[in-house]
Amino acid sequence: MKSDATQGQVADAVKGNWVDRLAPSPTRPYLRLSRADRPIGTWLLLLPCWWGVLLATAATDGNWLKTLWIAVGCAIGAFLMRGAGCTWNDITDRHIDSGVTRTRSRPIPSGQVSVKQALVWMVAQSLIAFGILLTFNINAILLGFLSLATVAIYPFAKRFTWWPQVFLGLAFNWGALLAWTAMSGSLGWSAVILYASGIAWTLFYDTIYAYQDAEDDALIGVKSTARLFGDTPRPWLRGFMVGACLLMTLAIILSLGTGNVLALALALGAPWAMGWHMAWQLGRFDVYDPQVCLRLFRSNRNAGLLAALFLAIAAVL
Repeated sequence: MKSDATQGQVADAVKGNWVDRLAPSPTRPYLRLSRADRPIGTWLLLLPCWWGVLLATAATDGNWLKTLWIAVGCAIGAFLMRGAGCTWNDITDRHIDSGVTRTRSRPIPSGQVSVKQALVWMVAQSLIAFGILLTFNINAILLGFLSLATVAIYPFAKRFTWWPQVFLGLAFNWGALLAWTAMSGSLGWSAVILYASGIAWTLFYDTIYAYQDAEDDALIGVKSTARLFGDTPRPWLRGFMVGACLLMTLAIILSLGTGNVLALALALGAPWAMGWHMAWQLGRFDVYDPQVCLRLFRSNRNAGLLAALFLAIAAVL
């Protein structure tokens, strides 16, 4: 017999998470639908936002109160929009999820939440996030609206391409564009290149993640880079790692120039630190061990935070 705390728990949730321990019972299926019991996705959506706002602050000597609000607003927005996006993903994937061992315990396929209830929950999260977006400038607001296209398309990508991770990257790193624009007032090439760096990073970590489900995906006909690369993903992962680091390096150089050599040197520590962590992951990666894949995937929070730390130090100078 399951305890009240673990009743309805999703298979890949973090053990002892706050949803299971603290959330009122009626709210748990909805919080699980939003992946609140699996916070890594919120971090991966948020970190490119922080990269964007910190690099823009370093480039423009911006107002730190404005920087702080954008960082906080992005954190709240990332939680809400990740929740709304995951809800949409689970609505569209409910029949696929019921056939995959790791996902059949999710709230919709397990019968804890109906599709209609999930739709209402998705809209509620989106409206609150929209209220936060309205505090930013008009260009950032427009970018926020454009991001909805990537969110809407992503759940269907695995049905028509071997590269659904590209579409995830387009959606999950949009915050680099939005936060840069919210801070600087307009979109710049540095932000676009930083966005591309984030997409390469997503290809790296989400390919590792996809190896958990490669066998089930093959049985039900779902495509992924894990299935495409098979037993030899390392050259691809190495390429994504190098691409992410080189593109972030270029974005930093373009945005900071040589006006403040110390700030530039510290900012360039961001891609090096993140690259070191990705190389560490690659050394421990095992395509045949789902638990290792999940642990390495989750560790990308630390990889992204290392980059954010160096950009924050550079922005202070």
